[in-house]
Amino acid sequence: MKYVEFKKFTDENGACPIYLFEGEEVYFHEKGFALLKERFLQEPTLDYVSFDGGALKGEKLKALADAVRCFPFISQKRFVKITEFYPSEKDYEQYIKPLFETPSTHTILMIVNTSKAKKTKDGEKGGADLSKKPSVTYVDCARSDEETIKKWIYLTCKRAGVYADGITCGKIVSYCVGDMSRVAKETEKLLSYCEAQKLERITDELVDLLVYPDADYKIFELANALARKNYSEYMKIIKELTSRGFNETALLSSLASYFKGLYEVSVCKGSDREVAIALGMKEYPVKKNREQAAKFTKTGLLSAYQTVYGAISGIKCGELTSDAALKSVTMQLFFEKK
Repeated sequence: MKYVEFKKFTDENGACPIYLFEGEEVYFHEKGFALLKERFLQEPTLDYVSFDGGALKGEKLKALADAVRCFPFISQKRFVKITEFYPSEKDYEQYIKPLFETPSTHTILMIVNTSKAKKTKDGEKGGADLSKKPSVTYVDCARSDEETIKKWIYLTCKRAGVYADGITCGKIVSYCVGDMSRVAKETEKLLSYCEAQKLERITDELVDLLVYPDADYKIFELANALARKNYSEYMKIIKELTSRGFNETALLSSLASYFKGLYEVSVCKGSDREVAIALGMKEYPVKKNREQAAKFTKTGLLSAYQTVYGAISGIKCGELTSDAALKSVTMQLFFEKK
């Protein structure tokens, strides 16, 4: 199941013996752990134990088996958490198979992995695929796409008795550039405001009032203004960013990085997810970068990156002041004049 379905699943099914949280989104790991601990662990001092999966191999796996088989002292459930746990199929069969085939009814085993089963050193056989083992409740914590985050916002607001439509949820995602940690904080802030003001709906206007767009989103808007050759909008965003602590050098560095990212996604083949994995990015920024890159030619993107990078080099060499470098970039990008 996707993480957005996890809370409802837990409400309806109670505690499961084994959970596997798998994926790169650390926010989902932390929230899933907090939810299970709050519901089923009353005495963490006595009934909670954690392991580093990398340290448990061979005979050492008996420590995990012993911890899972222990009875809780005070809590409803004993809680065992293990992180980055990728046992070989051989170790699974020899040491921990009974934990999965006949799971303990008084213990919750939570496995938290950022990736799937890893290959063994010989490269011939992969590690045990825990997601397919008996008694495992699988929670997909992969980097979130736009629709998953929008659904999370919508459901979170709905549980709080507040309505937010898809467009408004999308605006929150855009302003936070798909960063789940920030999305969660801003959603909590919006809900607190609604509670204080006795509001039943989050509107676009409320998002504009309370959620300041992430700096990366403002750079996105800046490039968008450039693509439309909207000079007044471009300068308005420049002024806003500099008034909020962005000096000219930092602004140029962000712009260079952004154009470099646009160029990279423009030449990459594959789905948004495949490109995200290849570039080490989240899927949402890749999607937005591709949308933005389509407004430029590939040579135009490369030229823009080289222009901004050249101005930064001019600052470092002492040939240009930061203010002059920014003006030079603006002239070249808008009017193709040096």
